[in-house]
Amino acid sequence: MRDIQKVVVLGANGTMGAGSAEVFAAGGCEVTLLARSADKAQAGLESAQGMAKSATIGNLMKVGSYGDDLEKSVAEADLIFEALAEDLDIKKEFFSRVTKARQPDSIVATVSSGLSITEMAAAGDDSFAKHFLGIHLFNPPNVIVGTEVIPHAGTDPSLIAPIIEMLESRFGRVVTECRDQPAFAGNRVGFKVLNEVAQLAEEHGIAYMDYVVGPHTGRAMPPLATVDLVGLDVHKAIVDNVHANTADEAHAQFALPGYVDKLISNGHLGNKTGGKGGFYRREKVDGKNVRYVLNPATGDYMAPADAKVDPVAYIERMSKLHRVGRYGEAMKVFTEAEGKDADIARKVIFGYVSYGLNRVGGDEVVREPRDVDRIMGFGFNWAPPSVLADVIGHKETIAQIEKCGLQVPPVLANAPAGEPLFREADVNIGKFFAA
Repeated sequence: MRDIQKVVVLGANGTMGAGSAEVFAAGGCEVTLLARSADKAQAGLESAQGMAKSATIGNLMKVGSYGDDLEKSVAEADLIFEALAEDLDIKKEFFSRVTKARQPDSIVATVSSGLSITEMAAAGDDSFAKHFLGIHLFNPPNVIVGTEVIPHAGTDPSLIAPIIEMLESRFGRVVTECRDQPAFAGNRVGFKVLNEVAQLAEEHGIAYMDYVVGPHTGRAMPPLATVDLVGLDVHKAIVDNVHANTADEAHAQFALPGYVDKLISNGHLGNKTGGKGGFYRREKVDGKNVRYVLNPATGDYMAPADAKVDPVAYIERMSKLHRVGRYGEAMKVFTEAEGKDADIARKVIFGYVSYGLNRVGGDEVVREPRDVDRIMGFGFNWAPPSVLADVIGHKETIAQIEKCGLQVPPVLANAPAGEPLFREADVNIGKFFAA
């Protein structure tokens, strides 16, 4: 594979573009940041410096515009990294320009979070297609190291292993190789859970669902607070894509709730829309930050007192056990808890284990349990499906999956007795319960 020393980032003024530039520059590459104007690209450079907390990283960067600098920069690049808007037509338009300007052995990669790699590859010539693949970094890439590499059928097979090795050893990524399927592995599994929780919130409430499927179940943030961070528009794009282009056992869980669609139409996209909010809205009241919570039925925001969720004994017990590293005991409390709260949470969590591990093997999105574990653990900062199965116990996990009326994954049913499914020897699983 061509030695990667010069990188061009298209879409450098976006959060992912600037973050990608920081990652490549931190790995010693000379990075050219391109945007619609040099001023926008400069803003991306300054954002990358802020992410790195270093002004000197800018010494490895320069800026330019699509109109003045794209062809020259692409002609000199070893890697052309596309981080444009998640719009297939826009991406293909730029790839048609890239294919005419690039060197025959330069690598072209898209950071797309789930669009068809095959369709994008068709925008260029044969050489472009052979050297094209997805490198899906998770946002913000300077913090989250989980990365998906997605070749398409026409990607030169000899490039895949060297690209993965480069991303891991030089750029500090934890890489999962995925097949070219909608949303790949991380977003396919993760957004199934996020959207299922959004569906349940229509009946049970936003704050309630974020509480019962909160950090005690092995995630860095509550689900709907996560969607606010990602952006409701991004959430919609991902789940709509999966719902339209797959037909697996969780197809219904990818249907966007009507109240969420209405929020998006009214400009409530989450944290990035400031005072409008999303599932939550924050305001300053008497100099203090106050969080208001959406009422899905009315579209209004309730004050904290009106959205208050009463503590649930088993959840508080789990949280205390996690804090002292007694993860097995905590999850035993989870499986044995009685009542509506536990039933709702178990359906979501064992649905996550079932769905994640069922995406392994055959014609599925990844080949091994380790693949889905790595991207959920290091891309989403969630306890991977195999960690939960190991901590709970394989027999008990299977029993809970069956009790919830879900499909038992073959890789779990056929796991050798006494052997853990989670195969990251140097990882302390406590990191997944730290929240």
